[in-house]
Amino acid sequence: MKLELSAQDVARIAERVKQIVGGQAGGGGGAAVANLSPAQLARMIDHTILKPEATQDDVKKLCEEALKHNFFSCCVNSSWVRYAAQILRGSSVKVCAVVGFPLGAAPPEIKALEARRAIREGAREIDMVINVGLVKSGDWDAVTRDIRAVAEACIDGRALLKVILETCLLTKDEIAKACEASMRARADYVKTSTGFNKGGATAEDIALMARTVKPKRLGVKASGGVRTYADAMLMIRNGATRIGSSNSVKMMEEAAAATGGK
Repeated sequence: MKLELSAQDVARIAERVKQIVGGQAGGGGGAAVANLSPAQLARMIDHTILKPEATQDDVKKLCEEALKHNFFSCCVNSSWVRYAAQILRGSSVKVCAVVGFPLGAAPPEIKALEARRAIREGAREIDMVINVGLVKSGDWDAVTRDIRAVAEACIDGRALLKVILETCLLTKDEIAKACEASMRARADYVKTSTGFNKGGATAEDIALMARTVKPKRLGVKASGGVRTYADAMLMIRNGATRIGSSNSVKMMEEAAAATGGK
């Protein structure tokens, strides 16, 4: 039997190999985390600005900071993708766009349309918000269809997909089942939070997510309340492979102080 891989499959495999070799695979901890340098940490960070009042100057500053510190990506609202992509063109810093943000309540077709437009304008990663109401209703087929609509847009556009679960609104069982739906829908990562609700990432939730997605080797993104170097390292030790933060520059200053810049 001949195994045929699409270009998107190859890209996904390459991304996961880089994470595994770099000691970033789900389940974190151990020597790889203990020896994480500031430069390695920077390549795990999505430098983020999602507040509704963010201006063009704010987005420009975000991108300039990301270039200076070599963060993995800049995470912005979809209306800022084209502008951010222009600033970051030719660099290793990717553009990440949020979709269905922050409520996740739009129909799947609308989320997919927003994702496709963001990808056309330069986004290489999409962070979509799950439909929390469908999760709380226990309609897992509908939850999977919602994610799959955006996953297909990402596959077509060769972008990676992260699914924001909004864990503070979910039970532990719902978190696990939402991770399973994300795996069925062919997402690349699961992510804790939008940062717009009452709670953010917790070490307990990250560990649960990492255990649940381990069979498919999805990444795990900790976001929401991750503001310090200590916060980031706690999340990574519990299985986070990506960190989302608007306080990334301060985090890097703390990392340099803690490690002597090595």
